[in-house]
Amino acid sequence: MSMNMHEYILMSKDLFNAGGYVMLPLIFCALLLWYGLGYRCWALRTPGKKTIHDMLVLYSKQPDQLAKSIVEQAAQRAVLLNAPDRKHLRRILDEAFYDYFKEARKFSVLVKTTVVIAPLLGLLGTVMGMIETFDSLGSMSLFTQSGGIAGGISQALITTQMGLSVAIPGLLLHGFLHKKQQKIERELTQLKELMCTQAATGQTTG
Repeated sequence: MSMNMHEYILMSKDLFNAGGYVMLPLIFCALLLWYGLGYRCWALRTPGKKTIHDMLVLYSKQPDQLAKSIVEQAAQRAVLLNAPDRKHLRRILDEAFYDYFKEARKFSVLVKTTVVIAPLLGLLGTVMGMIETFDSLGSMSLFTQSGGIAGGISQALITTQMGLSVAIPGLLLHGFLHKKQQKIERELTQLKELMCTQAATGQTTG
């Protein structure tokens, strides 16, 4: 029998209370982590099967074509910057592509930091729970206002589980997105080198 919304809220409240003070920063970490991951999933879109040369040809013929991915936007801008000043193209592209490299790396540090902090917060909750447990063992209190033996064990288990639940999916998805980031950065570098080579040899795209 499925739970209704009220029962789900009550269960979440009980888990939050059982986890103690560490649950609030853990939930905050989870929100930060998934915001960063969601943004990176959206930002690190790939242009499908189009090669760098295909993109340059496309934007040379159709400069107003909508560019969705970071590499497509860079190719479109490179084509527009290529015509006016081919002599100083490398410097111009270095400055122009800085924003695209920055976009590809955005929230990467936030995600990595959150993945590290979450299990440490879970460990802190475990220690706090064990302290409560041993304090209660001294007075042989199974249940007290502060939690008692049962409350301490519950806090230790829930915070550990919460910390790992935040960190493990974040770590896996971050690894996947980091590989996409590296691929995009390689393509941006290849695009810049191709444009500079063409400018040096007097070639045109198309």
